[in-house]
Amino acid sequence: MLREMKTFNLGWLLFAAVLLISALPFSQASRSKQHKVKTGVFRSPQFVLGPGSVANKLFSNIDFPKGHIALKSFDAEVVDESGNPIPLYDTYLHHWLVLKFYVRKGLENQDISKLNNSDYISGRNSGICQDGALDQFFGLGSETRRTKTRIPDPYGIEIGNPTKIPSGFVETWGLNVHAIDTRGVEDRTGCTECRCNLYNVTKEEDGTPLSPNYDGGLSCCYDGTKCRLKDGFIGIERNLYLQYTVKWIDMNSLIVPVNIYIFDVSDTWKKSRNSTGINSEHNCQVEYQVESCRATGSANDKCIDAKSVSLEMPFGGYLVYGVAHQHAGGTGSALYGKDGRSLCSSIPIYGTGEEAGNENGYIVGMSTCYPKPGTKKISKGETLILESNYSSIKQHTGVMGLFYILVAETLA
Repeated sequence: MLREMKTFNLGWLLFAAVLLISALPFSQASRSKQHKVKTGVFRSPQFVLGPGSVANKLFSNIDFPKGHIALKSFDAEVVDESGNPIPLYDTYLHHWLVLKFYVRKGLENQDISKLNNSDYISGRNSGICQDGALDQFFGLGSETRRTKTRIPDPYGIEIGNPTKIPSGFVETWGLNVHAIDTRGVEDRTGCTECRCNLYNVTKEEDGTPLSPNYDGGLSCCYDGTKCRLKDGFIGIERNLYLQYTVKWIDMNSLIVPVNIYIFDVSDTWKKSRNSTGINSEHNCQVEYQVESCRATGSANDKCIDAKSVSLEMPFGGYLVYGVAHQHAGGTGSALYGKDGRSLCSSIPIYGTGEEAGNENGYIVGMSTCYPKPGTKKISKGETLILESNYSSIKQHTGVMGLFYILVAETLA
């Protein structure tokens, strides 16, 4: 009798399970099979750094997932030949950027910087900055190890769609890595802020003389420059790599594509009318300078430099993810709707130790936003307000106030 009861109970449980699965909507019942996440760990080509030296490299046609897929995350860090993480106080990761290009078939293995303009097309994001500025799909800096890049289900960044690749071209990916070796330097903070006097630079990389008011920034720490070392310091060169981990899923009808927008608080955009309608020119400066509050005579208890800009959205949709990018001295950034409603706030995480990912005094992460689906809607043409705050107790050069958001035009 006991054996018959056990058999009956087991049969009933199996029958109930079948009923439950058959009652689920197709999207839920099949999601585990349809949304199998794949992971790839890759390395950039080698770049070599000695004490005080700078590498700012664009690597073409990097290893990247192939096919019609949806990207789910992209994480990266600087490592040595043995795969050991390199702390920021040895090699400061100013930024890394992942860029999409359409390259003419047969030329995809060549250095893109040496191709004719007619042989490649930038596959830039949906952002509003002028071509050539903030075109990346992913990108972070010193905060890379502790900033979440995961894109929640059922959303993803669609790539490899054959219907969107221009005829005669192939989709390829590039990687820009900007790193500064600060071993033995005279002033670590000054080197990471690219102060021109420490690099003994008076001209930009193309030979253009620097503005007299330009104290520091990207124009003074380009590839091959060197920051001033302490007298007598000697150190070895090291072979380094950007190691990046990509997660993706095969594209299918259950995935909702998202658009990438990157905003810049130093955008000096102008809105004008012409014969075809309204023309918006967004001149994103990418970086700016924070003056000391004492030097400007505006010293107060807080000494906060608050910079803001109003930006018009070319398309509407629902906010899926948001994060800011700031440099040391940053105290947080926020994005607001036209009615003042908060869309996303992103706060820097400062390190307190010595290990890689927790370096004292460096920004080692940025908080991220994952709004409840449908709760943060942005209307087409809506004017958003971006704010970026920095401590102004002392001057900071070459700082950034960027904001990266993912927007789905429709809900799942």
